[in-house]
Amino acid sequence: MKRFTIFILFLIISIVTFAQNTIKGVLLDDEKGESIPFAQVFLEGTNHWSSTDINGYFVINKIPDGSYTIKVKYIGYEEYSESVTLKRQTITRNIHLKPASMRLKDVVITADKTRERKMQTQVSVEKITASQIQQMPSIGGQADLAQYLQVLPGVNSTGDQGGQLYIRGGSMIQNLTLLDGMVVYNPFHSIGLYSIFETDVILNADVFTGGFGAEYGGRLSSVIDITTRDGNKRHHTGKVGLNTFGANLVLEGPLKKEKNNSTSTITYLLTAKNSYLSRSSEIIYPYIDGGLPFDFLDLYGKMSINSGLGSKVNFFGFHFDDRVNGYQSLADFHWKNYGAGASFALMTGSSSVVDGTVAYSSYNISLDDGSGTPKYSGIGGFNMSLGISNFFGINRLKYGISIEGYSTDYRYTNAYGVNRAQDENTSSFSAYATYNAHLGKWLLDPGVRFVYYASMAEPSFEPRFAAKYNVSDKIRFKLATGLYSQTLLDARSDHDIVNLFTGFLTGSGQLNIPAYYNDEPVETCVQKAQHFVAGVEYDAIEHLTINAEFYYKNFSRLLGMNHNQIYDRTDPAYNVGGVYEKPQYYMTDFIIEKGHATGVDVSACYDLERLYLWFTYSLGFVKRTDEVQTYSPHYDRRHTVNLLATYALGEERQWELSGRWSFGSGFPYTQTAGIYENLHFGGGIVTDYVRENGQIGVYYDELYAGRLPSYHRLDLAVKRKFSIGKRGILELSFSVTNAYNRNNIFYFDRISFNRVNQLPILACLGANFTF
Repeated sequence: MKRFTIFILFLIISIVTFAQNTIKGVLLDDEKGESIPFAQVFLEGTNHWSSTDINGYFVINKIPDGSYTIKVKYIGYEEYSESVTLKRQTITRNIHLKPASMRLKDVVITADKTRERKMQTQVSVEKITASQIQQMPSIGGQADLAQYLQVLPGVNSTGDQGGQLYIRGGSMIQNLTLLDGMVVYNPFHSIGLYSIFETDVILNADVFTGGFGAEYGGRLSSVIDITTRDGNKRHHTGKVGLNTFGANLVLEGPLKKEKNNSTSTITYLLTAKNSYLSRSSEIIYPYIDGGLPFDFLDLYGKMSINSGLGSKVNFFGFHFDDRVNGYQSLADFHWKNYGAGASFALMTGSSSVVDGTVAYSSYNISLDDGSGTPKYSGIGGFNMSLGISNFFGINRLKYGISIEGYSTDYRYTNAYGVNRAQDENTSSFSAYATYNAHLGKWLLDPGVRFVYYASMAEPSFEPRFAAKYNVSDKIRFKLATGLYSQTLLDARSDHDIVNLFTGFLTGSGQLNIPAYYNDEPVETCVQKAQHFVAGVEYDAIEHLTINAEFYYKNFSRLLGMNHNQIYDRTDPAYNVGGVYEKPQYYMTDFIIEKGHATGVDVSACYDLERLYLWFTYSLGFVKRTDEVQTYSPHYDRRHTVNLLATYALGEERQWELSGRWSFGSGFPYTQTAGIYENLHFGGGIVTDYVRENGQIGVYYDELYAGRLPSYHRLDLAVKRKFSIGKRGILELSFSVTNAYNRNNIFYFDRISFNRVNQLPILACLGANFTF
């Protein structure tokens, strides 16, 4: 407690920093009043500049006395210029950028793009905006983050159905997803074409596929950090969409507008999205046997109180519900997310920003596959954070603390009839610091994170480091490394050919795990990983950037459900006075593993006025080793290819053509070695085994030794926009999913040999009206 108090005092005192001259403020869209993130604000003819943060806030300090010209150049906006004279003072500017005309938007400011890439390390990270997502071929014109994530390098998905992403050798549960700073445990729907997030309200999404900085923790593989907009501060606006799959609605506007004597505002943002595919598919897609019983309802709301000087408080909440009933008469499954929270950003009188979040969220999933043993998993918890950013010229120091706590509830029966259950609580405390330094051609991001897992009384010290070296205006080398930890582990069946159920468990001292792993004592349940990433960025020609990265993730300690368990550890026949009569790795509920993921990701982006081309290729290898075998887990995909093309036609770009082709080599699965009749001998030695009716049993082959067929799909779309009145826009769309009707596997029943494919060819009409 004494150390914690000293740390808090240090955070508070460090808010006050001193600089000879400072220019600070917020960059805003003049039309909507919303912040503009990641734009460059600089003093012309000098090396003094700043990049706006996610809230549009910027600080340029340590400026000598003199006269300067503030410049802002940002794609899609008119250039801003202002002359100022400084003499040992701090000035604050709210800079409003006016959207450029369509002709000016055609001029790509290549110098600004190059400067931005040179001034950020950006190792294993993709920054995504709503406009980028909308370049994807989309179902009925409803562009979605889930579809865009699937074309990023290093990202693999289960396809059209299933709603699971695997990022650079990590399982689904090793991905951290944040919505406005709140933890979201499952951000995708059962139909893999949709996420739970409404695209039109996304301000920015940072996707870290590895080597992420000290600001993030609690996961071993990756981070998806999503920030939503605050809502229109000038006008009440909205958008309504309707297509053959579902409908969506967005409403936003000011509850309190700016006045002459006050720049403070209050805004609201409301979204609703649902699928009625279970009903519409019976009429529109009658050729699909069993229909498409995918139903979901997403609700999200946000209220923002803005001071007008950059400080603000947000209140937000969501409820996402997903249900599939009797799909192909195989299973009913249902999952539900809900949560609420608040966040704030405080722009201090000095060159500092204080931000924080308090939130709670919950996730529940259930599956009934007719086996008589329904599966259920639930997790709910809170997360709180406080961070401070100090600016020192073009360098930045950020540090803070976070607290997280959650409970898990799990019920499952494995393939051998062994029941498993867990009802557990856990919590952790973290402190971190990271420093962004510009030293000539070098950009350095050292950082450190300290985590204390209270439920296990175990600390974890996790240094992080990232760097970029600007060889020239065209070539940049980069690398990142770090140590990572987590206590959550996923619970799934390794014997399902395609798995529909993934549960959440937490590592704790109460877990039934082996006392030894390869003759070494097991002293902790905290999972560990180490990342190393190295890459190069190359501006081959104007408008074409090529990026290549090599990665290695060493999972030095993993916990998982014991796929080798064939004996019930509570059975007196095998557990005599706490002494196991069989090897522990055949009896314990959980197992210790090690593993690694290695691969290379290559991407190329060509962005010129009306034409946008995107190409990615990923080569990956994932291995896990327990005390029985070394195997490739179910998400080990060797090759992944994505091609995306978008072209705008017409003087006002009112027409848009887009296409996407994706390919993925087959995922591993455990093959069937044989089928037999399993007799229980209920009558003991006098059982008439000749006449007794047993149950069908499966003899499984080597774990994950088989490979499913390759997955590939072509999607096409065309859009046409019509201007209606001053602000109204009607967009009509026609799209085709799986244009050449590829039979990609979704589910396979070992007993009945019934195969269910993913989505067949689907044509979709849609209309969106923005007002």
